[in-house]
Amino acid sequence: MAAHPARRRERLREATLAEIREAARGLLTTKGAAAVTVNAVAREIGMSGPALYHYFASHDDLVAAVTADFLHELTTALETARDAHATGSAADRLLATCRAMRHWATAHPAEFGWIFASPIPATASARRRPGTPRNQAGRDFELVFLRQIEELWAHRPFPVPEDLDPSVREQLRAYSATLGCDLPIEALHVALTCWIRLYGLLCMEVLNQLDFAYSDVGPIYEETLRDLAKMLDLEYRPPVPG
Repeated sequence: MAAHPARRRERLREATLAEIREAARGLLTTKGAAAVTVNAVAREIGMSGPALYHYFASHDDLVAAVTADFLHELTTALETARDAHATGSAADRLLATCRAMRHWATAHPAEFGWIFASPIPATASARRRPGTPRNQAGRDFELVFLRQIEELWAHRPFPVPEDLDPSVREQLRAYSATLGCDLPIEALHVALTCWIRLYGLLCMEVLNQLDFAYSDVGPIYEETLRDLAKMLDLEYRPPVPG
């Protein structure tokens, strides 16, 4: 039985959308972010610029779709590393997750740089806006780390600051509401402090901001993981060689 025409058209459209996103990725990795224009992407797949607008309403929409693809890929890498230690300790899972993030980022510097240049929407309204795959992909990425911190807290609370600045407390309360986070505000502050140190170091490495001093940031990243494990009252274990 022949496929229904509407379903066939939808499959063709999905295939074209995937081809467009893959062409954008190819331009990004070979020529840089500035090369990813609507006309350039269209030329890569033998399409006119105006025709591409039938698939993406604007350059921003194309950027958002490609960013969502990268975030999905990165999130899958983190989840795979975490789940490979399903029978291990919480520390093993968290350290594996963090190491997988660096592995993916350093193996895909252009893609990670693109994610970094396309930050997750800051306002609660933007983060909750329906129908935005990029926003959902960013949220899923955040939660791989945060849900593990929630698990840690539920089983054995780690030390937290006794007194937070009122402004910090209010900002974290608003952020927590967007995620449905179960952590107390003080614990969420510790979790974000860990994330800022880890993600910030990784961004500096991938964007070559540490080349003036370090040719190998791996040991520095491990030092940071050791510090984070201490903050979260976890046992630090070095990576297994190989």
